[in-house]
Amino acid sequence: MPLPQDQTYTINDIYALPDGERAELIDGQIYYMAPPSTKHQRILSFLHLNVADFIRKNNGSCEVFPAPFAVFLNKDVTTYVEPDISIICDSDKINDKGCNGAPDWIIEIVSPGSQSHDYVRKLNLYMASGVREYWIVDPSTQSITVYLFESSVFAQRYTFTDNVKVGIYNDLYIDFSQLNI
Repeated sequence: MPLPQDQTYTINDIYALPDGERAELIDGQIYYMAPPSTKHQRILSFLHLNVADFIRKNNGSCEVFPAPFAVFLNKDVTTYVEPDISIICDSDKINDKGCNGAPDWIIEIVSPGSQSHDYVRKLNLYMASGVREYWIVDPSTQSITVYLFESSVFAQRYTFTDNVKVGIYNDLYIDFSQLNI
């Protein structure tokens, strides 16, 4: 991932990118995104299907959006992210352009070039913007770090052999031992 540029960019710069080029905008800095690997996409599909199936079976009101899906965390024009998975429980936040405001739960799957982006920059951004729960799924370490921003237990770490409890639901667990990558 290239280092951020020296000038301040806006959402209009993101929209002006050539077709097929993806990037995120955080505090006016553009961060280009590499295409996801097959392993990344398998994890994304596994998580998306598990969460969406739970919501459907329980007649839940939340919606699950896999990337690419625009999330405008702030009311300014200098921040735009595309989390790997966004779970949004307030339908008033959703429009044709994406989500306006913080999703309830965000999942990021770490790519080789995105460790500091996911573990530091996005962690701080999501915590400050009102995201309730943030998962970092790291295929290289086969670990899941769960941040519950509203809880006294701030972070917990799990492995790909664990059955991980979802904080925003009382009865949803994701059994990572069922993940085939």
